[in-house]
Amino acid sequence: MAQTVGIGNQDFEVIRTEQYFYIDKTRFIREWWERGDSVTLITRPRRFGKTLNMSMLEKFFSVQYAGREELFQGLEVWEHEKFRKLQGGYPVLFISFADVKENTYPQARKQLCSIIRDLYRQYRFLAEGDLLNEQEKREFQGISAEMEDYMAAGAIKTLSKHLFRYYGRRVIILLDEYDTPMQEAYVNGYWKEMVAFTRSMFNSTFKTNPYLERAVMMGITRVSKESIFSDLNNLKVVTATSEEYADCFGFTEEEVFTALDAYGLSERKQEVKSWYDGFTFGNQTEIYNPWSILNYLDVQKLAPYWSNSSSNSLAGKLIQRGGKGLKTTFEQLLRGETITTEMDEQIVYDQLDQDEQAVWSLLVASGYLKVKRLQTYTTDYGEWKQEYELEITNFEVRVMFRNMVRKWFSGAGIIYNDFIKALLMDDLRAMNVYMNKVALTTFSYFDTGNRPSGAEPERFYHGFVLGLMVELADRYVLTSNRESGFGRYDVMLEPRRQEDDGIILEFKVQDGEEEKELADTVKAALVQIEEKQYETMLVEKGVARERIRKYGFAFCGNRVMIGRA
Repeated sequence: MAQTVGIGNQDFEVIRTEQYFYIDKTRFIREWWERGDSVTLITRPRRFGKTLNMSMLEKFFSVQYAGREELFQGLEVWEHEKFRKLQGGYPVLFISFADVKENTYPQARKQLCSIIRDLYRQYRFLAEGDLLNEQEKREFQGISAEMEDYMAAGAIKTLSKHLFRYYGRRVIILLDEYDTPMQEAYVNGYWKEMVAFTRSMFNSTFKTNPYLERAVMMGITRVSKESIFSDLNNLKVVTATSEEYADCFGFTEEEVFTALDAYGLSERKQEVKSWYDGFTFGNQTEIYNPWSILNYLDVQKLAPYWSNSSSNSLAGKLIQRGGKGLKTTFEQLLRGETITTEMDEQIVYDQLDQDEQAVWSLLVASGYLKVKRLQTYTTDYGEWKQEYELEITNFEVRVMFRNMVRKWFSGAGIIYNDFIKALLMDDLRAMNVYMNKVALTTFSYFDTGNRPSGAEPERFYHGFVLGLMVELADRYVLTSNRESGFGRYDVMLEPRRQEDDGIILEFKVQDGEEEKELADTVKAALVQIEEKQYETMLVEKGVARERIRKYGFAFCGNRVMIGRA
């Protein structure tokens, strides 16, 4: 009989004692320990077993679990006598920043201090005997949600010292979701304050802490060394392209197929693969996200479990408010193509609004994109570079992206759908009515809000193009900014069905000096379509000239006028 699938269980002890479905990842314990790195930072997408592996480390090494060998019997790590002797041998501090999701810096700081306070409460026995002197006891009792910055910065180091004196062994520190406060700080506008606070804490905890045996930090992103890790020169960083621990997070294809066999789902292997396979860590390909696999084993129905398990708002916001270059590149990804870009796997959060490469770095770290190929080379000028070939991870993520684009126009709702219908029916009057309503409702959503002059029409209409691409994918192949004839058209809709017309769209922002009316801008757009012979590509693909419709879109602020050749 197959084991019960316990959805959402991240406590290793509960999973083992209740005998819930579990894929053995205890080799991670052995690999990590034998590497001997002082501080290890591991990044993996959300819901990829990071917290469960941290819980596993805690239960294995913590003195509080000494003698709990039943938790590990039958697992890979227990086959090695050396590691059986290590079990339960160290004081362990297990900390999680998962709940630090506040809107303001004072609230976030208070939450972080509360986490440290609760950690101290777990070890209140240290202050009850003669281990600490009176001054140390007063400082112990002074750890609170309102403590001063200097106390908060050194609190974990101080607790490590007390535990070392009590147990006679240095401390293992496990910090889960270390980057959650950073992401919230970026989204809510208190990045600089959070960086200053965490930098001091990390320096004290992980660099100048003589009572530290080893440490593991886990999160989704690798926050830049220059921001919070500038003082840490003892940090081993493991990202999606690193070889270390490549199959220790997520499920391998062999593990997934074995599980499907156990649950009587052998005939479903290929459809499960098409939905949930595709993650790549180092040279390890064919990695499946465990959250979707567990949910699939539980209900035995295909659905976007992982992409719906948490907010995708940051990724959506960055693409939505990105400029023409980012959006047109994103079109390639939605079409199933790859993109090639230089990229730094460190995430510089305060550059996300200005740096397209930083956005791709975030999407790779978050699991939305995967590295298909990494090429490292030196230019003729002696400059060292890395180029990443990226693509959407799998079908489940593609579904997520399509739903994300649809939500951009959710404010316009039925109006946007009415525009699509009017376009398909070649109803120019209705197109003008509905397009103006869509622009009025959603125009500002595509703006970063950083310019006093207001929103940029390009940000809107390239987002609008992505919307067309998603809604018309079953009837048209949509391309934009491609060469055809003697120039580069804005948007081309190539029909998949013989009975449908080909469509060319040209966008122009009104030039106040040369074009007095929007109608003049429309005319200029239509003239450009004819002069540049943009229909050439459609004709070459077999679309009759009389079945090619050409539209000029003129923008002035959030006003739009559409004309037809």
